[in-house]
Amino acid sequence: MTLQEAIAALEALGNAEKAAEAAAYHKVNRRYLGVSLPQITDLATAWRADLALEDRVALASDLWDSDIHEAKVAAAKLLTQARIAGDEGAWQLIASWVPTFDAWAIADHACSAGARRVMSDPTRLDQVEAWTTHPNMWARRAALVMTLGWTKQNFPKPADLAARDRILGWSALYVGDKDWFIQKAIAWWLRELSKHAPETAGLWLAEHGPHMKTWARKEAAKYLESEAIFDQAPPAAEENAE
Repeated sequence: MTLQEAIAALEALGNAEKAAEAAAYHKVNRRYLGVSLPQITDLATAWRADLALEDRVALASDLWDSDIHEAKVAAAKLLTQARIAGDEGAWQLIASWVPTFDAWAIADHACSAGARRVMSDPTRLDQVEAWTTHPNMWARRAALVMTLGWTKQNFPKPADLAARDRILGWSALYVGDKDWFIQKAIAWWLRELSKHAPETAGLWLAEHGPHMKTWARKEAAKYLESEAIFDQAPPAAEENAE
């Protein structure tokens, strides 16, 4: 499968009206083909089955560099797999994409691929941590979105608890960033954590929630029994008027 063949396959499924709608929705200046996500997924799944890992990584790199919206999504889908033997090349490619993120949909698909690679080798958190201070907001956001796997464990091992605490530390550093997408990412992480570790989520929110945007704090606490954890918040902390 060459890059030209892959793009031709995507173009064959294109829809000009949907492409225009996608361009207006995503608001990023790049080419859109108007191909649905299920169609992209089906293509990428078929390519993945036919390609050796090295060829998959190469095709994913080329698709990403084409700067076509659907091709970037397909690139991420090519590398979205729970278990990949010898996955360092795949991980490094995904990590190289992070500083170039410029829209939530593409970022989230790439983060979904990267999340599996980080969970398979938690030492990669060292690399992820460097994104927490990156000038690109999307890269900072990726540090939380790509580590959501640590919110979903009912019986975490000591190493997982340490990783979770580490990521909660990153979240604490983010509360002063009032960008909507950053606040949303914090809320997402804490909301998911509260389903499996409500006490941990509640304690974090009791300390840091008052400094979040009000809507984000409420979303983070959605699955907790109440917002009584905020009753002791100092009045000065409630400075986040919408």
